[in-house]
Amino acid sequence: MIKKGFTLIELLVVIAIIAILAAVVFVALDPVKRFADARNSTRISDVNSVLTAIHEYIVDNGGALPTGLSTGMAETQLGTAAAGCTTTPGGNACGTAAACTDISTPLAKYLLTIPRDPSIAAAPGDRLGYSVAVNANNIVTVRACNAENGVTVQVSR
Repeated sequence: MIKKGFTLIELLVVIAIIAILAAVVFVALDPVKRFADARNSTRISDVNSVLTAIHEYIVDNGGALPTGLSTGMAETQLGTAAAGCTTTPGGNACGTAAACTDISTPLAKYLLTIPRDPSIAAAPGDRLGYSVAVNANNIVTVRACNAENGVTVQVSR
Protein backbone atom coordinates (compact mmCIF):
# COMPACT_ATOMS: atom_id res chain seq x y z
CA MET A 1 0.00 0.00 0.00
CA ILE A 2 1.37 3.39 -1.06
CA LYS A 3 0.65 6.42 1.09
CA LYS A 4 0.06 9.68 -0.73
CA GLY A 5 1.27 13.00 0.72
CA PHE A 6 4.13 15.43 0.85
CA THR A 7 7.49 14.80 2.38
CA LEU A 8 8.96 17.14 4.96
CA ILE A 9 11.53 18.38 2.43
CA GLU A 10 8.83 19.28 -0.09
CA LEU A 11 6.87 21.21 2.53
CA LEU A 12 9.97 23.11 3.68
CA VAL A 13 10.87 24.06 0.10
CA VAL A 14 7.37 25.41 -0.57
CA ILE A 15 7.37 27.40 2.70
CA ALA A 16 10.81 28.83 1.89
CA ILE A 17 9.67 29.89 -1.60
CA ILE A 18 6.54 31.58 -0.19
CA ALA A 19 8.64 33.38 2.47
CA ILE A 20 11.09 34.66 -0.16
CA LEU A 21 8.26 35.90 -2.39
CA ALA A 22 6.57 37.64 0.55
CA ALA A 23 9.82 39.38 1.51
CA VAL A 24 10.39 40.53 -2.08
CA VAL A 25 6.85 41.92 -2.35
CA PHE A 26 7.10 43.68 1.03
CA VAL A 27 10.42 45.31 0.07
CA ALA A 28 9.09 46.30 -3.35
CA LEU A 29 5.98 47.93 -1.91
CA ASP A 30 7.79 49.55 1.08
CA PRO A 31 4.72 50.78 2.98
CA VAL A 32 6.71 53.23 5.14
CA LYS A 33 7.92 55.08 2.05
CA ARG A 34 4.42 55.01 0.54
CA PHE A 35 2.93 56.62 3.67
CA ALA A 36 5.66 59.29 3.64
CA ASP A 37 4.93 59.96 -0.05
CA ALA A 38 1.22 60.32 0.76
CA ARG A 39 2.00 62.85 3.51
CA ASN A 40 4.25 64.76 1.09
CA SER A 41 1.40 64.86 -1.43
CA THR A 42 -0.80 66.44 1.24
CA ARG A 43 1.97 68.95 1.97
CA ILE A 44 2.24 69.87 -1.72
CA SER A 45 -1.50 70.50 -1.87
CA ASP A 46 -1.45 72.54 1.36
CA VAL A 47 1.51 74.69 0.24
CA ASN A 48 -0.24 75.46 -3.05
CA SER A 49 -3.50 76.30 -1.23
CA VAL A 50 -1.80 78.74 1.14
CA LEU A 51 0.17 80.42 -1.65
CA THR A 52 -2.94 80.72 -3.83
CA ALA A 53 -4.87 82.27 -0.92
CA ILE A 54 -2.07 84.79 -0.33
CA HIS A 55 -2.04 85.76 -3.99
CA GLU A 56 -5.83 86.07 -4.10
CA TYR A 57 -5.57 88.43 -1.12
CA ILE A 58 -2.87 90.46 -2.89
CA VAL A 59 -4.97 90.75 -6.05
CA ASP A 60 -8.13 91.71 -4.14
CA ASN A 61 -6.29 94.33 -2.05
CA GLY A 62 -4.42 96.28 -4.70
CA GLY A 63 -1.05 94.57 -4.25
CA ALA A 64 -0.96 94.80 -0.45
CA LEU A 65 0.41 91.79 1.42
CA PRO A 66 -1.77 90.14 4.09
CA THR A 67 -1.35 91.45 7.63
CA GLY A 68 1.65 89.70 9.16
CA LEU A 69 3.63 89.54 5.91
CA SER A 70 6.00 92.24 4.69
CA THR A 71 8.44 92.81 1.84
CA GLY A 72 11.88 91.38 2.60
CA MET A 73 10.47 89.21 5.39
CA ALA A 74 12.67 86.31 6.49
CA GLU A 75 11.15 82.84 6.62
CA THR A 76 8.78 82.41 9.54
CA GLN A 77 6.48 79.57 10.49
CA LEU A 78 2.71 79.90 10.26
CA GLY A 79 0.68 79.52 13.43
CA THR A 80 -0.22 81.34 16.62
CA ALA A 81 2.62 80.41 18.98
CA ALA A 82 4.45 83.39 20.50
CA ALA A 83 7.74 81.49 20.82
CA GLY A 84 9.49 78.39 19.56
CA CYS A 85 8.61 78.86 15.92
CA THR A 86 12.10 78.26 14.58
CA THR A 87 11.46 74.51 14.82
CA THR A 88 8.39 72.39 14.24
CA PRO A 89 7.12 69.61 16.52
CA GLY A 90 9.00 67.26 14.18
CA GLY A 91 12.22 69.09 15.08
CA ASN A 92 13.04 70.56 11.66
CA ALA A 93 14.22 74.12 11.15
CA CYS A 94 11.38 76.33 10.00
CA GLY A 95 12.38 79.97 9.76
CA THR A 96 14.28 82.44 11.86
CA ALA A 97 11.55 84.32 13.75
CA ALA A 98 10.85 83.32 17.36
CA ALA A 99 7.12 84.07 17.02
CA CYS A 100 4.87 82.46 14.43
CA THR A 101 3.05 84.51 11.80
CA ASP A 102 -0.72 84.28 12.04
CA ILE A 103 -2.30 84.93 8.64
CA SER A 104 -5.56 83.13 9.37
CA THR A 105 -7.58 86.33 9.84
CA PRO A 106 -6.61 88.11 6.59
CA LEU A 107 -6.94 84.86 4.63
CA ALA A 108 -10.27 83.79 6.20
CA LYS A 109 -12.07 84.83 3.02
CA TYR A 110 -9.87 82.47 0.94
CA LEU A 111 -9.19 79.53 3.28
CA LEU A 112 -11.47 78.08 5.95
CA THR A 113 -8.37 77.32 8.06
CA ILE A 114 -4.66 77.43 7.45
CA PRO A 115 -3.65 73.79 6.84
CA ARG A 116 -1.71 71.81 9.44
CA ASP A 117 1.14 69.49 8.48
CA PRO A 118 -0.13 65.87 8.48
CA SER A 119 2.63 64.75 10.86
CA ILE A 120 1.73 67.34 13.55
CA ALA A 121 -0.98 66.47 16.05
CA ALA A 122 -3.94 68.83 16.03
CA ALA A 123 -3.55 71.45 18.74
CA PRO A 124 -5.34 74.77 18.72
CA GLY A 125 -3.28 77.23 16.62
CA ASP A 126 0.28 76.73 17.84
CA ARG A 127 2.71 75.80 15.04
CA LEU A 128 1.32 74.50 11.76
CA GLY A 129 4.45 73.08 10.07
CA TYR A 130 4.40 75.48 7.12
CA SER A 131 6.52 78.60 6.70
CA VAL A 132 6.30 81.72 4.57
CA ALA A 133 8.90 84.22 3.36
CA VAL A 134 8.66 87.31 1.17
CA ASN A 135 11.76 88.53 -0.63
CA ALA A 136 12.67 92.10 -1.64
CA ASN A 137 10.82 91.64 -4.97
CA ASN A 138 7.61 90.56 -3.17
CA ILE A 139 8.01 86.96 -4.29
CA VAL A 140 6.20 84.85 -1.70
CA THR A 141 7.56 81.41 -0.84
CA VAL A 142 5.57 78.89 1.19
CA ARG A 143 7.42 75.80 2.45
CA ALA A 144 6.52 72.60 4.28
CA CYS A 145 8.88 72.27 7.25
CA ASN A 146 8.52 68.50 7.80
CA ALA A 147 8.82 67.14 4.25
CA GLU A 148 10.03 63.53 4.27
CA ASN A 149 12.28 61.26 2.18
CA GLY A 150 14.72 64.08 1.43
CA VAL A 151 12.10 66.00 -0.58
CA THR A 152 11.80 69.79 -0.41
CA VAL A 153 8.19 70.92 -0.63
CA GLN A 154 8.01 74.63 -1.43
CA VAL A 155 6.34 76.91 -3.96
CA SER A 156 7.21 80.48 -4.90
CA ARG A 157 5.30 83.07 -6.89
